[in-house]
Amino acid sequence: MIKEDTSGALGLIEVATSEYKGHTPEFWAEKCTARICGISDNAEPHIKQQAQEYRLAIYSTILYYIKEAINSERCTMRNMLISQGDNDLANILKELK
Repeated sequence: MIKEDTSGALGLIEVATSEYKGHTPEFWAEKCTARICGISDNAEPHIKQQAQEYRLAIYSTILYYIKEAINSERCTMRNMLISQGDNDLANILKELK
């Protein structure tokens, strides 16, 4: 009889919830930054400080472009609504922040 080991590990599973809305751009920028730039607890203090500054620069860049993407998509959606004669919906979308 042939037996195979089919067990596996899921690894770390994280859950983040929000109430009546999606996650903020800051939430997604932090998640993305954490995936790109990890900082070892065992690093020398001067290396850790440089890594933290680098991580902040990465976070700021990602956050900026996420917000730009949101604004661009809203602009596209507004223009589509206006072209279809839905000016009231376009104005509502414009007011969303």
